[in-house]
Amino acid sequence: MILTVAGCAADNNRARSEMAGASSAAAAHQLSPEQCASGAAIEAGNGPDSAYVIQPGDELDISFYMSPEFDDNVTVRPDGDATLRLVGDVHAAGLTPAAMAQELDKDYNSELRSPNAAVRVKQSPSREVYVEGQVTKAGVVPLEAGMTALQAIADSGGLTGDAGNTAVVIRRDLCGTPQKIKIDLKSATKDPSKGEDIAMMPRDVLYVPRSGIANLDLWLDQYVRKLIPVDPYMGLPF
Repeated sequence: MILTVAGCAADNNRARSEMAGASSAAAAHQLSPEQCASGAAIEAGNGPDSAYVIQPGDELDISFYMSPEFDDNVTVRPDGDATLRLVGDVHAAGLTPAAMAQELDKDYNSELRSPNAAVRVKQSPSREVYVEGQVTKAGVVPLEAGMTALQAIADSGGLTGDAGNTAVVIRRDLCGTPQKIKIDLKSATKDPSKGEDIAMMPRDVLYVPRSGIANLDLWLDQYVRKLIPVDPYMGLPF
């Protein structure tokens, strides 16, 4: 078991470093089904903000402690680079914010006495979750640090009067295979200690069906496990 998890962690790190332009199919060739499942568990345990890797499209807030006049907001281009004042193009994709800050300290060392750069991801297309079904405003919700399923529902305007007591989180593992996590919304609200209110992860889909659904598992079998696209506005079977 230890060797399996260690191997998965190594593959996970490699996948992170290549995530710009990497596809789920490529990840599937690198990882076994067991590693995919283990890797998904590790990802869930780490949380969405743990060792985040910068990706193309991310908007970065870059600041210099002793030289605020050089502070900047830049967007990472599709080629993984960003253009900064004084030093020009620097590579960002594949680095954590902390690692990029260290690289900027080196780049600016000849221009500034003590750069002390700090990099913060201000906005990222990959840091989003999708809330669908019986909520007031279905759609994309920016993923905040530590956001839970109930918080994502609240950011979507709350539940409608037709919402049931059960929600489903659809989450893809490292190989791109969708997994389902059922949430008892009533229990999550009344007794948070039971752990029903799970932490959301980037690109999770949170679906709240109408009340009275007796065959939710059958619906999930048809539209999730068989990879048939989900239409969030389609009537569900009773």
